[in-house]
Amino acid sequence: MKHRAFLPILLALIVFIPNPAFAADSKKDTLNVLFIGNSYTARHKLSQVVKAMAEAGQPGLTMNVTTVIYGGRTLADHWRLGSQNYLRLSSLTAEEEQATIDSLEKALADNPKDNHAKSALNRHRGLLRTLDQQRKKWDIVVLQSYRDDIKESPTLYAQYAPKFVEIIKAQGARAILYETSPTTQNAKPLKTAPDPTVTLKKEKAIAALADQIGADVVPMALVALRCQTERPDLTLRFINDAHLNHTMAYLTACTFYATLFDQSPQGLPVKSITDIRYFEKSPKTFDKSKDRDGQPIKRIFSDKDAAQLQKIAWDAYTEFQQMRNP
Repeated sequence: MKHRAFLPILLALIVFIPNPAFAADSKKDTLNVLFIGNSYTARHKLSQVVKAMAEAGQPGLTMNVTTVIYGGRTLADHWRLGSQNYLRLSSLTAEEEQATIDSLEKALADNPKDNHAKSALNRHRGLLRTLDQQRKKWDIVVLQSYRDDIKESPTLYAQYAPKFVEIIKAQGARAILYETSPTTQNAKPLKTAPDPTVTLKKEKAIAALADQIGADVVPMALVALRCQTERPDLTLRFINDAHLNHTMAYLTACTFYATLFDQSPQGLPVKSITDIRYFEKSPKTFDKSKDRDGQPIKRIFSDKDAAQLQKIAWDAYTEFQQMRNP
């Protein structure tokens, strides 16, 4: 009888157990977050917008963000360039870092035109000089995807994400897959809603990957699809630049907030986005007040638009979670 009396209480406790990752994050006053990616992370200073949203929506929280960015590079490239060393900053030895430097020196000797190896070499030399000062234990590591939906140019994200996540988990950190969707972003308003077939196929693939390696996902292909369906008048990329525009960047930051805290971004006061690439008036002459399409470099969304974009991000995030846990 005692066991029967206890059962309803036990079931109630099980039902109300929060998401473990979210529970761990919500108890912290400080989060150390590492972003590994390319210009899809660098543009609009995305990590700083995510930080602003996180601190605005979680009173008392301080989010420290660090980025390791190489333009146009994939996660496979990051592995070649030694970015995995940054995951282990709390325990990385000088000997291990020197071995990475030796490898990059050889790569550069073999191919002097490998500018990314040159950039990585300078970064790692600096890290070695200041290794003790840079010791840090990460709470969250973000792994950005890139062009993973192009069959002709496989980027091996599904092969390298598990390699990175294995190290992330060994450090006791949480892994987040930031899924970009450059091939589905529209530069002009749509007259009809897009066919969801390709996007849903991609989302199922990344959901399976995330389930396999125990990671969370910022599902931007699904967010873009929902935005294009509900607001076909909006564009998600620049006309004169293949990157995400202010609207897509804002949607991305809102989706990061949802993923980080398993909470809706609706009501967040952050409503502006500023890009970091400028309008080119003539070769090597730029107007820093305008973006690549000649529009204002900073966009402040109206209360109505911000609220709708926040809702779109949350609804798409929720839909993706249902795909993972039907």
